[in-house]
Amino acid sequence: MSGSARIIVVGGGVAGLTVALALQEWASVTVIERESQLGYHASGRSAALFSESYGNALIRALSLASREALATGGYFEHRRGALHFGEAADVERVDALAREAQALLPGIRRLTASETAEMVPVIDIAATCGGVYEPDAMDIDTGKVVQSCASAFRTNGGAISLNEEVLRIERHGEGLRVATTSGAYDADFVVNAAGAWADTIAERAGLARIGLAPKRRTAFIFDAPGYDTRHWPLVVDIRERFYFKPDAGRLIGSLADETDSPPCDAWPEDIDVATAVDRIEQATKLRIHRPHTPWAGLRTFSPDRSPVVGADPRLPGLFWLAGQGGYGFQVSFALARIASALLRDNKVPDDIAALGVARAALAPDRFIDPQTGEFPT
Repeated sequence: MSGSARIIVVGGGVAGLTVALALQEWASVTVIERESQLGYHASGRSAALFSESYGNALIRALSLASREALATGGYFEHRRGALHFGEAADVERVDALAREAQALLPGIRRLTASETAEMVPVIDIAATCGGVYEPDAMDIDTGKVVQSCASAFRTNGGAISLNEEVLRIERHGEGLRVATTSGAYDADFVVNAAGAWADTIAERAGLARIGLAPKRRTAFIFDAPGYDTRHWPLVVDIRERFYFKPDAGRLIGSLADETDSPPCDAWPEDIDVATAVDRIEQATKLRIHRPHTPWAGLRTFSPDRSPVVGADPRLPGLFWLAGQGGYGFQVSFALARIASALLRDNKVPDDIAALGVARAALAPDRFIDPQTGEFPT
């Protein structure tokens, strides 16, 4: 049901679409996307996995708060499982991860070297100290999330404008005016859900950046002849130097890199693919003769690696929904509910607050320098 409030959401990725759907319950909402398709950048290049042990404490709470929406929406594809394994010298590191993870999720198991090699036969029993296994990690159908949210939003009267770039945001009467390459919109609120471009949108509103950092991550497809990989979990090096994951009878491999990048249409670097291949081959029995279809995407982090959700104190009406890092699909439904509640009632929903999620931990003003009263530049 559309309400009287007028809201512009900048960004048509998973963050923008889920918040648009949540806001639509009480406001009239328009999504503006600069690309010709929704979810073109980070959302369209994610090998998304839902893992309740992934990320810092805030991310884990937001993941738990998003689980029901992902499950009821039918967005979970498979119970994939996730295995972090270590080399023979990594015993202390693996034990520490097991203790931390088991405190959150009792179902997590500390595997022996033989159990690890049995689960993933390309791991050499003599070269590993075992691993930490999360059995309930789930594959997410990312395309279905994007398309279903967009379809539901449009069905309920929401407007999505593609191929339209925001040029300026400025005060106009009691609200804001958004000038774009196609015209202008007046709104009571503007939600900045522009992903890697979120700081750019702030600058186009005449504001200093808040310090978001886009990081490039490269992935590729490869074959594992002689192995049935269909039931393997996501396999992550305990030091996060690489990972690989089953995908349609093949494997996705990645350097698990976080390379600083400007906001852009990210492109894979040959050296990143070659380094990932070398690390996977050094740590396993896999031999990657020809990596296929490499790609890259940007994962955008705030200075403390937690999302930024809340009103900008410098420009009334401008609201941030950014910095979701590599966790977007597993936290977006919770963040959308939080954003809608903060815009409407200035409080985090009670059930999410009960998980330890506080408004102050998400608010953009947490980055203001107490000495200068300014955001870092």
